[in-house]
Order: sequence, then C-alpha cells, then structure tokens
Amino acid sequence: MGSQDESIYLGFDSSTQSLKVTAMDSKFRILAFEQVHFDSDLPQYETKDGVHRNRGWEGRITSPVLMWVEALELALERLQQKDFPFDKVVAISGSGQQHGSVYWKTGSGEVLNNLDASKPLVSQLKDVFATHDSPIWMDSSTSKQCREIEEAAGGAQALCDLTGSRAHERFTGPQIRKLYQEQEHVYNNTERISLVSSFMASLFVGKYASIDYADGAGMNLMDMKRKEWSDGLLEATAPSLKGKLGPLAPSHGIAGKIHLYFISRYRFNPECVEVNWSGDNPCSLAGLAIEKPGDLGISLGTSDTVFGVSADPKPGVDGHVFPNPVDPNSYMCMLCYKNGSLTRQEVRDRCAGKSWDIFNQYLDDTPPLNEGKIGFYFKETEILPPLPAGIHRFDLSGADGAPLGHGRVDTFGAATEVRAIVEGQFMAMRSHARNFGMPDPERVIATGGASANHHLLRVCADVFGCDVYIASRPDSSSLGAALRAAHGFRLQTDETFSFSSLIKEASEDGATQLSLATKAPDTELHKSYDKLADQKLQYEHLLLQLAVVQAIPID
Repeated sequence: MGSQDESIYLGFDSSTQSLKVTAMDSKFRILAFEQVHFDSDLPQYETKDGVHRNRGWEGRITSPVLMWVEALELALERLQQKDFPFDKVVAISGSGQQHGSVYWKTGSGEVLNNLDASKPLVSQLKDVFATHDSPIWMDSSTSKQCREIEEAAGGAQALCDLTGSRAHERFTGPQIRKLYQEQEHVYNNTERISLVSSFMASLFVGKYASIDYADGAGMNLMDMKRKEWSDGLLEATAPSLKGKLGPLAPSHGIAGKIHLYFISRYRFNPECVEVNWSGDNPCSLAGLAIEKPGDLGISLGTSDTVFGVSADPKPGVDGHVFPNPVDPNSYMCMLCYKNGSLTRQEVRDRCAGKSWDIFNQYLDDTPPLNEGKIGFYFKETEILPPLPAGIHRFDLSGADGAPLGHGRVDTFGAATEVRAIVEGQFMAMRSHARNFGMPDPERVIATGGASANHHLLRVCADVFGCDVYIASRPDSSSLGAALRAAHGFRLQTDETFSFSSLIKEASEDGATQLSLATKAPDTELHKSYDKLADQKLQYEHLLLQLAVVQAIPID
C-alpha cells in the first residue's frame, strides 16, 4: 500500500448541478480536482440546472439517477487520462445533495455485487431502478404528505423535537409517502431506498451502503437523539419501510473496501476503504472546519444555507438540527433557502444583461440600505419563509410610524433591484439565524460558487456586522469529504483521533486555510441594517398572513 506519505484521499460531491472530486495527499495538499457539469457534459439527459421540472405534476422536480452514475465514471475517466495514481488512494468518501432518494428494484443488490469491469456502469445499471427519476430537494409536491406525517407525530414542533426538523416537502419521508400513495407498484417493486449520498457510496463498494446519521436526519424518519429509525414515523410513512431503508451507520464508519470493478478498471488500491458518505451540508461543515459556536458558515450555491454547531440545540420549525458528522458530541444547526444562486442569476439576467460585472457595478453604485427599498425574490417556492414563487417589493423610505403595507411597489430600477435581492437574502439569513437561537457570529465563513464574488461578501459583512472569510477552495463539500475520508481512515488505527486534530494538521498545510474577504463595517451601519432587517421581518410576517388566505399578488 506504500508509506503514509504516499497516501491519497478522494472526496466526491454529487450536487444538484455537477459532480466534483477533490484529491488530497497525506500532508493535506490538493493534488487534483475534476468537475462534471450535468447540463453541458451530459446533454443527453436534457436537464436544466441539473434537474427536470414539472414532469407529471406541478411542483415535481427530479433528476435522472443514471446521470449521476455516468457523471461518476466521466470524472474518473478524466482523472485516468491525466495519469492520476489511483493505486495510492487509501480512502474515499463523499457528499450528496441532501434529500434526494433512489429506488433500487428488487434483485438489484445482486447486480450491484457482480459488476463487470469490462463494461461501463451505466450499461449494467440501466435496468436496476424501480423508477429512474429521483425526487430531489427542490421538489415541492408533497404538502399533503407533510401534513399527514406531522399529524402522526403530534404536530410540527413534536416532529422537530424527535427528528430535528418539521416535515418539509423536500425531505425524504414525505417523498417516500407520496411514492407509496401515488405509485404503489413502484414502491412495492423497491428492494432498497438510498439517499444520493448512500447511493453513490453503494456504487463504490458494490453493495447497499448504509445511510449515515447526519444525512439520515434530513428525512423526517430518524430519532435524532437515539440515532435510530423511529418506528412510529416509519409506520406513518409507508409499510415495511425499515427493511427498505436498511440500518443507519455512523458518519465516520467504514462502508467497506472498494469493489473489484474499480480495482480492475481504474487500478484503485485493493486495500482502499470507503468512509460512509454524508449530505453536502454536513460535508461543508467539515470542509470549512467549523467547530465552535462563534463561527457561522454560509454556503452560496443553488440553495443558500446558513449553518453552525451547538452542543445543546433547540430544534424549531424554522430550521434543522443534524448530528455533527465529525463530532459525536455536538450537532449541526442549519437554515436552508431554496432561492439562492439561480434566483440571483435570474435578477442578473433581467436587470444586468446577463453580466455579473454590470450586476456588481450596480451593487457598488447603490448606497447601503438601498434608501429603504426591500424585496422578496422567489424564483421557486421558498422554504424559509414558506411562500410561493413571486416577487414582492416595498419602499420604506419615509415610512416611520406607518402601518405595515406602506409603500408597496411593483417595480424598482435595475440597480435598486440588484441591491434589494442581495441585501434581502442576507437580512433574511441574519433574522432567521437569530430566531433559531444561533448566536451572533464572531466571523462568517463563506463557501459555494458565489463566495468568489467579493461584492456579495461586502454586503454580507455589513449585514452580519463581522469579518467575512472564504476558504482557500470554494468546493467545501468535496474537500470536506476528502477530510472525512482521512479522518475515518485514521480512526481505524487510533479510535481516539479527533477531527479537530486532523483540522489542526490540515490548516498548517493549507487545505483548510481561510482568507479574509472583507472586514466588518462600522458599528452604526451594522445597527442600521439590524433595524432594517427587523422591518423586513415584519413584512415577511405580513406576506405569510396573506399567503394563508391566498391573497398575495404575484408579479
């Protein structure tokens, strides 16, 4: 197997729009990076932004399972063409977009175990799925099933207390229940249900890999404190579900040794082990080395997420609590927004001629606080707050003492619109994080594709009132997966080896180093943003009230 100095760790990230892989050596130096864009690299699947929208019923958003399989092989082939030393890889792990589910047809386990290295994976797996469409986190078609699961648990807060989250349309439990109710023949022909993370892990070990604790918490099915499936919730979701889900497993556990298929086809090390995959957000937590409550992670991607750690979380209906994938004694707290980069991009296309340079110039040319003009921009049905697609603009200039509803407007100028969406998104994060009990941050650590835009991060610093840092690499999920692979590998010989110790080593050699993107604003500007954020939150409550009576005007 070679000396430890020659060891390589691979981290994968199967996200909404692409598959990435990061290779890291034992000194935590990045050796290689590959990325497969689903739309452009695999056009035969006819996705837009990696998904299919509204095929079958309104609000249904899915991705083709075989696309993920083919993307994996394409990434490995690209590494192979560059003479990547697969024989030195001692451990792999990965992250998958949370909440996506895969349905293996009866008898598929045998096919998976007997993969033929002379044939591509796609040709061997094309007939093993009960359905080729994986419902993903963007799906919003399971409102009925969410209500049913919450009622079975005794209400939204009771479900939060048990599982860490209330029922959400994108969560896997409601998705499974909808499949059982509306496509019972598919459910009955399903031998195993995987998440995207455990599905991709299964390919590497040639058998059904377990769902890990951190990703399993995003299903509305797991007792978070006991880290076991809740029998009551399984029964409320679909019959005989426990057998289809298989056992849960620790995030740092070993799924198995790599399958002969990859040894023969790519010359992987026969002793290479796979550490259980987890969700993309838990892996981002690992990749950003967030270990204390003073650090707040913000991922600016297809969805925007805000996350941190807590030893004593208090689950609530606005956010989520997951087991920490790298520390069994703490939890990950997270808020999720469906309208992230794609919604910013929609405003860019409409207001700035599809140019980020013009978008950024508009952002720089408009004054902080936008002269009291605020907006809510939802290209997709939003998660937090739970509002339908639409744009809602308000002009609060001169509105001191005015009742809610003052200054409703239909349009802003292009520059005002740009600042309104950016400020609005960060102010929502700030308000909701406070409401969820997250402490005011000492620093924000930004990641995701849009974290490379320092114009956005300037607004982030102004709103949160603290310095904003960025990781040395924006792909924190695949980096976090590589770090988790290294941690799980070390735990095989040293059960007391902590992820904190690993991060200390990694930071000394650069893999997890942070760089200051922008410093905190002056105190008065931050106080003004706090006041505006409170006002915006009041208008959010108004919109929610109107939504209940179906009276929101959609622009």
